[in-house]
Amino acid sequence: MPGDTLTRLRVAITAFFALDGFIFAGWVVRIPAIKHQTDASASTLGLALLGVSAGAVITMTLTGRLCHRFGAHPVTVVCAVLLSLSVALPPLTHSALTLGGVLLVFGAAFGGINVAFNSAAIDLIAALKRPVLPSFHAAFSLGGMVGAGLGGLVAGTLSPTRHLLGLTVVGLLVTAAAGPTLLRHEPPRPPERAHDAAGEAPRRLDGRTRALVVVFGLIALCTAYGEGAMADWGALHLEQDLDTSPGVAAAGYSCFALAMTVGRLTGTALLERLGRTRTVVAGGTVAAAGMLLGSLAPSAWAALLGFAVTGLGLANLFPVAVERAGTLAGPSGVAIASTLGYGGMLLGPPAIGFMADWFSLPAALTSVAVLAAVAALIGVTTRRAAAG
Repeated sequence: MPGDTLTRLRVAITAFFALDGFIFAGWVVRIPAIKHQTDASASTLGLALLGVSAGAVITMTLTGRLCHRFGAHPVTVVCAVLLSLSVALPPLTHSALTLGGVLLVFGAAFGGINVAFNSAAIDLIAALKRPVLPSFHAAFSLGGMVGAGLGGLVAGTLSPTRHLLGLTVVGLLVTAAAGPTLLRHEPPRPPERAHDAAGEAPRRLDGRTRALVVVFGLIALCTAYGEGAMADWGALHLEQDLDTSPGVAAAGYSCFALAMTVGRLTGTALLERLGRTRTVVAGGTVAAAGMLLGSLAPSAWAALLGFAVTGLGLANLFPVAVERAGTLAGPSGVAIASTLGYGGMLLGPPAIGFMADWFSLPAALTSVAVLAAVAALIGVTTRRAAAG
C-alpha cells in the first residue's frame, strides 16, 4: 500500500480516536446536570451509569466478530455514527430507569468503536512497521481533555440538551470528513491474517495463544482500574483527606490526565528504545511508586506529583496490551483485551469505595499501586512467551 495512503489512514483513524475521547468527556461533565434533571439519588444514578460499562462490555466481543466479517474500517464508521447520535439521548430522559436504558445504547456504541478503531490501528501498525499505537491513544486523551474543558466552559450557559446535541453535530461532521477515507481503503493486513481479507472465517485460537491474549487483557485491566479510580476518587482524596480547595482537588485528575497524554505522545519513541516488555515493566513500576506517593503523601503538592507520575507510568500499558493481543489474534484479541480492560475500569471505582469504607480512602487508593505492580510482574514473568 502506498505511503500516502497509509498517512491518510493514520490521520483518519487518529480523528476517530480523538472524537471518541471528545464525546465521552463531554458527556461525563454533564452528569451532575443529568442527575438533577432525573431526580436520581446517588445510588440510583450509580446503577444507571453502569449502563455505559455494561453496554460496552456486552458489545465488544460482538464487535470483534463484526470486524472479522465486514472489516474494521466500516465498523468504525458505523459505530462513530451511533456514538454521535446516542450521546444526545441522556438529556431527553426524566428517570433513572430510562437514563440507564439510553446509556446502555451509548455504552454499546462506545465499546464497539473502541474495538473497531483499535483493530484498524493495529492493522496499520503492521504496515508501518512502527509501534505507533500510543499516539492514537494520545489522541483519545487529548480529545478527552478538550471535551472536558469545553464542557466546563459551556456548562453555565448551555443546557445539557443543547450541549450534547452539539456533540452529535461535531461527531457527525468528523465522521463525514474522516469516514470516506476508511471506507475507500481496505485495512493493510499482515500475511498471517490475509485470509481474513478474503472473507474466510478467522482461525480458531489455540490454548496457548488464548492464554497469552488473556494475560495481555489482565495488564489492560490493571491499567484501566487505575484510570477509573483516579477519575472518580482522586479529587475526593485531595479535598477530603488533604483539606485542599475544590479547585486544587479538580487539578488532581488534570495532572494525571495531562501526564498520561504526554506519556502516550512519547510512547512510540519509548517502545522503539526499550521494547514492549521493558516498557510494561518500567511503566508498572513507575506507576506503583507514583500512586504510593499520591495516596500516602501528607501534602497536596506531593500528592499531585504522585498523580502525575502515576499517569506517566500507566500511559502506555493499555496500548501495549491491546496491540499485543491484536497482533496475536486480530479483532478477537482486541475484543478480549478491551473487555477485560474496561471490566477493570468498571471494577475500580466501586472497589475503591468499599475499601474506603472498610479502611480509609488513602489505603484504598494504594490498590492502584498494587495492580500497577502486578502489571509489571506479569510483564516480567511472560516476557519469553510473549516474545515467542
